[in-house]
Amino acid sequence: MEKKLSFSSSLVIGVMLFALFFGAGNLIFPAELGQLAGTHTWKAMLGFLFTGVGLPFLGILAIGFSGKKDLQDLASRIHPIYAVLFTSILYLTIGPFFAAPRTGAVAFDIGVAPFLGGFSIDLARLLFTLAFFGISMWLSMNPAKIVDRVGKYLSPLIIILLIGLIAMTLIKPMGIIQAPQDPYIESPFFKGFLEGYNTMDALASLVFGIIVIKALHAMGITNKKQILTSTMKTGFVAAGFLAIIYLGIAYLGATSVELFGQLNGGGPVLSQTASHFFGSIGLVLLGVVIMLACLTTAIGLITACGEYFHSIIPAISYKSFVIFFSTFCLVVANFGLENIINYSLPVLVLLYPLAMVLILLTFTGPLFRQAKIVYRIATVTAFLVSFVEALVKFYSLVEKQMPKWLEVINDAYIKYIPYYEQGIGWLVPVLIVAVITGTMVFITNKK
Repeated sequence: MEKKLSFSSSLVIGVMLFALFFGAGNLIFPAELGQLAGTHTWKAMLGFLFTGVGLPFLGILAIGFSGKKDLQDLASRIHPIYAVLFTSILYLTIGPFFAAPRTGAVAFDIGVAPFLGGFSIDLARLLFTLAFFGISMWLSMNPAKIVDRVGKYLSPLIIILLIGLIAMTLIKPMGIIQAPQDPYIESPFFKGFLEGYNTMDALASLVFGIIVIKALHAMGITNKKQILTSTMKTGFVAAGFLAIIYLGIAYLGATSVELFGQLNGGGPVLSQTASHFFGSIGLVLLGVVIMLACLTTAIGLITACGEYFHSIIPAISYKSFVIFFSTFCLVVANFGLENIINYSLPVLVLLYPLAMVLILLTFTGPLFRQAKIVYRIATVTAFLVSFVEALVKFYSLVEKQMPKWLEVINDAYIKYIPYYEQGIGWLVPVLIVAVITGTMVFITNKK
């Protein structure tokens, strides 16, 4: 007899999954989007929800559907070497390169910066991040139950506080939603779509999906069909909570402009809103809760990266990786939140299409017998498009002249590839080559 996941168990795992996705850093992006998008907020949020909620949901389902033991195993359908490279870069991206340092930067911007007064912000950031990542390293050395307990209590506390803020903005709006600002005046959907990359949740879903599968196995659910059904249920719970919070925070940001003006980032939006409605107590509570939430997220990311890289390089101890990654996070965090977000964009522009192709082909794989040729050609196609776009984003970021060869290729892509300027130029070429190679495999019955 097949064992089914109960409603209560679905809710428990779904909330756990929501807590994994919902890093405090995710709050700043819909708040900033709402401020800039103004009356185009809902169009922009549609795109944001697609990449910030929809793709993570599909990523979780893809892991359940594939039956693979982990991301590296899944990516090996393309090539074993590619699997190691892709998985390593993904772990580094959601770990010490960007997401983990961002936790310290967000904690500082929301929990410390509003109280600095005339104190040097650079020195304060250095002292804070030194303590923040020192504690993260210490707890990551010997992951204890206290971290899990703090996470369990903090997630509901954050949700309650945010719902309180959102409820106040609905009951007593801070102002009238203003006209949209660049770059949300034209193509707000596509701008929101790209903004959703910053959550990094679609990338993380390919790692978190394994955690869900393990939790289901622990409950005695091992049948592939039931795993997929149960994964879908828990994914709906997590996706639902994420969507509600994101929409509420975006509305908060959109209605805050008349009162506060255009603020620099989502952190100040949340801080000033908390202060506006609940005074200094609300500001302190928000800061403390988000600092602790960021700490538990940092510990989880550092631990995950340490375990993965120790598994592929066993000669280097887990603790050595933890020390290295924690130190690296400390250095990166002191470049400031804005720089971390800006410099992560070219990397995300490169990685997201590769992850989306893997997710797409995982679901459609049975149609072409999981033939590796389809995976490889589709992945190479996505890489050729996204690599050029990532380079263009990088040169634009550092404000340097692009090489002539890159200008020529970029101009050709703009001219001949649909939706390239909107940021999803990889989509149509990948669909074309996947259909052609998949059809050839189906006809010839070869892998």
